Amino acid sequence: MEAEAEIILVYDDSEEASAISKSVSPDNLICPEGLVVDTRSVDKKVITVIKYYGENIATLLSTIDDLLSCVATAEKVIVSVKGKYI
Repeated sequence: MEAEAEIILVYDDSEEASAISKSVSPDNLICPEGLVVDTRSVDKKVITVIKYYGENIATLLSTIDDLLSCVATAEKVIVSVKGKYI
């Protein structure tokens, strides 16, 4: 089975999108066999494409869940830092 998901997140500015992309990209370097994750920032967007080649769709779903959890943590850090320096 082959499955693909594309997740597009939109931010207030390109710097924020770049920071989010960089914060989750290291997790994409080593993936389990059959899983390909590519995250990049384009203007104000963070675009992640996840491709899965295997029999257990739960692997794809848990990868999406992990990615969104990491993004949420990065967003909280950015909000916290902005609050301290505004």
